[in-house]
Amino acid sequence: MTRLTVALRDTAARIDAATPDRRDRAVDALRAFAVLGVVLGHWLVTALVADGRTLHTAGPLQHMPWLAPVSWAFQTLAVFFLVGGHVATRSYASARERGTPYRRWLHARLARLFGPVVAVLTLWTAVTLALLLSDAEYATVRTLVKLALSPMWFLLVFAALTAVTPLVARLHPLWPLAVVLHVDVLRFGLGAPDALGWVNLAAGWLVPYTLGAAWTRGELEGRRSGWVLLGCGTAATVVLVAWAGYPAAMVGVPGAEVSNLNPPTLAAVTFGLAQCGLALLLRDRLRRAMRRPLAWAAVALVNLSAMTVFLWHQTALMATTAALLPAGPLPGLHTVPDGLGWVAARLPWLVVFLLALAVCGAAFRTWERGGRRRGRARPSTVVRAHRPMTERAPHV
Repeated sequence: MTRLTVALRDTAARIDAATPDRRDRAVDALRAFAVLGVVLGHWLVTALVADGRTLHTAGPLQHMPWLAPVSWAFQTLAVFFLVGGHVATRSYASARERGTPYRRWLHARLARLFGPVVAVLTLWTAVTLALLLSDAEYATVRTLVKLALSPMWFLLVFAALTAVTPLVARLHPLWPLAVVLHVDVLRFGLGAPDALGWVNLAAGWLVPYTLGAAWTRGELEGRRSGWVLLGCGTAATVVLVAWAGYPAAMVGVPGAEVSNLNPPTLAAVTFGLAQCGLALLLRDRLRRAMRRPLAWAAVALVNLSAMTVFLWHQTALMATTAALLPAGPLPGLHTVPDGLGWVAARLPWLVVFLLALAVCGAAFRTWERGGRRRGRARPSTVVRAHRPMTERAPHV
């Protein structure tokens, strides 16, 4: 056994020992899965194609629509909102028990959410100005900025739902689901303006968020609820895709007439219900798996830098693509994603993107905790700082 292996096992053992016994590790595992799903999904379905001096976005699903089922594995935002609703409602209940005012509770949560954003906006403001002053193609600058800032829509929606947590803590998920249904009927069935679909940006993600609140209330503890969500969500999605004309891809496809994600459609929401059902069914297995120190240490590390990973993963992709332009066009990086050859060439680049993301994380990790330097944060410190969790007890 090498020294590195011994060191890794020792670190994992310390993180495991520092974690309260009653902490629900399945919650952290689901959050890590959701974040990594989004990151890998973007890296696989987003390509920056070099066309002379111009970079433009393209996606393999444009040219290979039969690969749409791949998007089902990586569109994991519903799971993130499920966990987010669960954690936020527990946190708010805990704050009320301690007598913490709503304003202070909300400020603490939003500061933690938006801390890393300052670094992203600062860097990309400087990069944008530098590109424009260097006479770069406007189309290229627009493409890069749009990709870099695209994760921000998620933060704005998540922040809005966090702010109304006290109001939606007992809201039944069927209410926002009914809103999504009516919006789609008006939009696709009765010819209402497409702009109406943006109502679903809040209503659509409110569905899994309120499911998370129901989880906190103990209404989703039995396996029956998981099976109902999985079965009904899957059946509804199949019907909508096969017979109602909804796209099969659960991510945005450049050039597509209708996107399931921008804004969310009924198909995206029913698909999210199926994902939430599967997540609930996997809780017990995840709790057992997270008893393994190495697995738990990896999950703790992802959770420690979740927002940094989420915000910087597109920058890592673009930095790699731009830095290697002089050596291009390189297959899987600068070329049109129009065949399985591109997919095969893309997979090794994921390792390079990961290394670039690690550099971003190391450079901007202090912003993960609200932009203040607090010494070197370690997973063992973070998990020890959390309060122990019971199935029904509030958690911060």
